[in-house]
Amino acid sequence: MSTRGASDYLGVNLRTLYRFIDEGDLAAYRFGRVIRLKEDDVVDFVERSRIAPGSLEHLLALGERSRIARNDVEHLYPDPIRVDGR
Repeated sequence: MSTRGASDYLGVNLRTLYRFIDEGDLAAYRFGRVIRLKEDDVVDFVERSRIAPGSLEHLLALGERSRIARNDVEHLYPDPIRVDGR
């Protein structure tokens, strides 16, 4: 997978993708001047980055906390969709 394809899949810009790679969070491979990523590595990165439901309460305004139950957040984190459809 190209870096452009991976950044589009993740919804981040190239600079952020290169930061993930440089910090060791995402495996990448260099072939001459070209950097490539394995699709499985990108999907695994997405899974490792999953946020546990209910862990963002500190970001919600005080009034919203009482309206949102932890179970209501589950639907916000669907399983990732692979590029190859598997």
